[in-house]
Amino acid sequence: MKVHELGHIVLYVSDLEVSRRFYRDVLGFNEIGSMGGGAALFGSGRTHHELLLIEVGAGAQVIPQGRRLGMYHVGLKIGTSDDELREALGELGAAGVPVVGMSDHTVTHSLYLADPDGNEIELYIDVQPEIWRDDPTAVAAPTRPLRL
Repeated sequence: MKVHELGHIVLYVSDLEVSRRFYRDVLGFNEIGSMGGGAALFGSGRTHHELLLIEVGAGAQVIPQGRRLGMYHVGLKIGTSDDELREALGELGAAGVPVVGMSDHTVTHSLYLADPDGNEIELYIDVQPEIWRDDPTAVAAPTRPLRL
């Protein structure tokens, strides 16, 4: 078996409307449909869908803080230039979404934030993709602070 690509992400959310607005209006995902009243599908046209949000209600167990097993974050590529990252930083600020980290990973420049339910999201741009294409070990370079 060989995995060809990461196809989609499914997230349980406490409030579908709040998460729908975040992913659609703040992050710019294209909403492509609903699955009954408790789920929403988003996609870019690359495949049938890239994101599915399923409402489980406010009483569901929250994501524990600190070191834990499971997903750490989802990385979303938003472009290829620091100008695009600066623009995203401004849009996040205007939407009242706090940025919890900014990193220079050599191969990417990244902003980190959380969705309404605390799922961490990395918004990144590729920095000279030929770096990691020519030398895949560059992905393991030490993380440095990012200054935009």
